[in-house]
Amino acid sequence: MRKLGRPTDQRMAMLRNQVSELLWYGQIETTLDRAKEVRALAEKYITLAIRTYQDEVKVTKTVTDAKGNKVAKEFTNDGVKKLAARRRLMAELRDLQSQREPKENKNAYIARIKDVKHPLIEKIFREYAPKYDARANELGQGGGYTRILKLDLRRGDAAQRVIVKLI
Repeated sequence: MRKLGRPTDQRMAMLRNQVSELLWYGQIETTLDRAKEVRALAEKYITLAIRTYQDEVKVTKTVTDAKGNKVAKEFTNDGVKKLAARRRLMAELRDLQSQREPKENKNAYIARIKDVKHPLIEKIFREYAPKYDARANELGQGGGYTRILKLDLRRGDAAQRVIVKLI
């Protein structure tokens, strides 16, 4: 692992922030050495989600409706492996929150985010894991979820700038 000129705690915090931003926005701009470390972490997290996103358990619970009647209702809970993966990702990544879309009123925004407590984690399990799992089954390969595109040198210290993006 590259040290990137920082103490371990600062380096890991910076990398976790950059991985979170990459997974949220789909691409980030950074230096080449940081990009290589971000790529390694992002691919580990996506692989973890791919291996566990289908682990769900259907549970039937009796709930009381508005009239006071007891009704059997079916819920879908995370299985043991998915729950462990979700907790690990929550510990490793920064919890980013959804922003209001342009021209979205407050009530629509509140309705959209009402059931989602950790939007980044949900995005990983609901969007990225099925997408990359289908890609792996189609191409017969795992990994390779990110791409690094080189840009020009940064002014001031001549560091190689790159864009890291999800494929």
